[in-house]
Amino acid sequence: MTGPHAPPGQPAPIPPYRLIAITDDLRDGQDGLADRAAAAVRGGATMVQLRLKHTDARVLASVTRALVARVPVPVIVNDRADIALACGAAGVHVGPDDIPAAAIRRIAPPGFLIGVSVGSESEISNAAGGDYTGIGPVYGSLSKLDAGNAIGLLGFAHLADAAGLPAVAIGGITTATAADVMAAGASGIAVIAAIFGASDPEAAARSLRRAIGRP
Repeated sequence: MTGPHAPPGQPAPIPPYRLIAITDDLRDGQDGLADRAAAAVRGGATMVQLRLKHTDARVLASVTRALVARVPVPVIVNDRADIALACGAAGVHVGPDDIPAAAIRRIAPPGFLIGVSVGSESEISNAAGGDYTGIGPVYGSLSKLDAGNAIGLLGFAHLADAAGLPAVAIGGITTATAADVMAAGASGIAVIAAIFGASDPEAAARSLRRAIGRP
């Protein structure tokens, strides 16, 4: 599947993966996380990815339902396609150790979004069946300690071209570097600390949207 298209003469719709705000943790509880997600969306985040690596399935499902009810943009769940499907999320984001995108596609309803992490040439085949790739880390990441070594802008551009899907840049991206990754061929960016680690997630998201250019 590819990104959204517009009828001739009309501007293309903003793809949901233009600015993905990836959650960090539940330090301020479920309501606090939902508040921060809603603030990020007010600032211009076009998708929220729920990533709670050390949370059990029951809590993850509860937070998923809360976010789906709270924010007016697609909510996707990291790793857990089963929870995403059961809780009405818009999609899932999977890595190389998760259920392959092609397998999820066979059981998912029409329109279900599937993002796939790609960090090396050996992982490109995992993208089959996905809607977009999350490629990185472009720069070093303190939020995802298992993300691997930084691949840089040239590495990102190479993998984005080879994968053949809309490519979302991830890994250490800030307002100072966002324009550079877009110039390298990114269809969007995904950030954790740059939004959810900010004291004002709404302002942080707004700055990032300006940096990557609207839409």
